[in-house]
Amino acid sequence: MSTVVTGEAVVLELRPASFAARALSCLIDVVSQLLLLLLLFFLIGNTLDGSLDPALTRALLLTSVVLVLVVVPVAVETLTRGKSLGRLIMGLRIVRDDGGAVRFRQAFTRGILAVLEIYMLAGSLAFIVAVFNEKSKRLGDMLAGTYSMRERVQAPPPPTVDMPAELAPWAELADIGRLPDPLSRRVSRFLAQAGRMAPPARSSMAASLATEVSAFVSPPPPAGTFPETYLRAVTSQRRERDYARLSAQHERTEQLGRRLHRLPFTDA
Repeated sequence: MSTVVTGEAVVLELRPASFAARALSCLIDVVSQLLLLLLLFFLIGNTLDGSLDPALTRALLLTSVVLVLVVVPVAVETLTRGKSLGRLIMGLRIVRDDGGAVRFRQAFTRGILAVLEIYMLAGSLAFIVAVFNEKSKRLGDMLAGTYSMRERVQAPPPPTVDMPAELAPWAELADIGRLPDPLSRRVSRFLAQAGRMAPPARSSMAASLATEVSAFVSPPPPAGTFPETYLRAVTSQRRERDYARLSAQHERTEQLGRRLHRLPFTDA
């Protein structure tokens, strides 16, 4: 997993594609392009049937090669923001080193160098460069400032906030219904990321959030309660109460529906 900090100071966690995934997606693209090129050669051969000048025929064949190996891949990669047939199948995407979408300049640089790396040198240059690069970059990626990112990543399980046993009696009697939703979401995000924070920042953020939450929760927790433990208790109790409220509301709606279903219908 690589970390990218955007201009808005937002941390993005991106997973570079492995060498094997990139190689397989490249193989799919190469096979599909060669099949398309052979189809064009077949159509040109059957359509012209030797009626044109050999020089013009060679020009058409060269144009077909440039079209299939350069123009089409660059256009597809630009329009789809880094996709191709192989990457679509493998769940990959080409992105810039800063995590942004590729543009025509990056796609054109990669497309031109792909002819040298993959076709003219049978993939040997791309293999040598990518196998020793931590992000499996080939030469075209290095010059364009791009790399291949894995899009289909298994989503981590949602974090669960358990009720601290020592605060369970206090939380059952505490009034936390007035806690604003934006503040509650900030607390939830903090608790989800607390394990990845530096200890000083974690303690400072927990104390700051606990001070904000205390203005909407009464009575205060027992003396000596740690701020993060306090936040976990409030979040857990609020979740349980919201679940109970929604369950009761759903039950009342079902009961009302059953009563209306049993009412006799009369014609006006």
